Amino acid sequence: MNHEAAPTTAAGAYAPAPGAAPLPRMIAAQALLETKMLLRNGEQLLLTVVIPTLLLVLFGSVDIVDTGAGKAVDFLAPGILGLAVLSTAFTGQAIATGFERRYGVLKRLAASPLPRWGLMTAKTLSVLVTEVLQVVLLTAVALALGWSPHGNPFAVLLLLALGTAAFSGLGLLMAGTLKAEATLAAANLVFLLLLVGGGVIVPLDKFPGGVQDVLSLLPISALSDGLRAVLQHGAALPLGDLGILAVWAVLGLAAAGRFFRWE
Repeated sequence: MNHEAAPTTAAGAYAPAPGAAPLPRMIAAQALLETKMLLRNGEQLLLTVVIPTLLLVLFGSVDIVDTGAGKAVDFLAPGILGLAVLSTAFTGQAIATGFERRYGVLKRLAASPLPRWGLMTAKTLSVLVTEVLQVVLLTAVALALGWSPHGNPFAVLLLLALGTAAFSGLGLLMAGTLKAEATLAAANLVFLLLLVGGGVIVPLDKFPGGVQDVLSLLPISALSDGLRAVLQHGAALPLGDLGILAVWAVLGLAAAGRFFRWE
């Protein structure tokens, strides 16, 4: 029986040479896989795309909540953009990562040539890609409803980036410390509470004074108010809101790095 010899470039050397792919290629492949899995998950799409879009259309078309002077969509659109970041970077990522941890997916990936920080980078890239799609969709819907945005695009990108970092840290902290079922319940509960009390749809000035002071320190409030300050009122750089988001980002990511359990 004839057997074909394995292709070699020299005696005893296999071609192509065995070994791990370059790190950037591994991260890109994992990020692509993470994005595909998210976009194929009906529950995740409901949370990240359908709910924010329906809220924008409903509250932007029907006068349900008093949003102050001007068109309702001018108040709502920045808050819904903040909600989109919350739904993807925090709620969706916490739930998905929590169940990956429960089923041993993270443990197996941690044993692969892709380092743990590379896996977290890939997850972050997946979140960013999803957020870009969300922003494009929600902006198109808001413009169709008569939204008139203005302001500094750099400030908007900076707010979205810091908001993503803050919510990602908190989401990974929750996923890496709680059981999957507890993460599922807690992440959805936090999403609902922040939707109501985070200045997304209901202005913070509708709450009592003492409550306003507490709610204004939440990351979703800082993100919503910062985006609103830029896109609705034309502020150059909302330093207070950026500072709050930066503190949450540092604390959340540091805590996630310290306490995240892979098993």
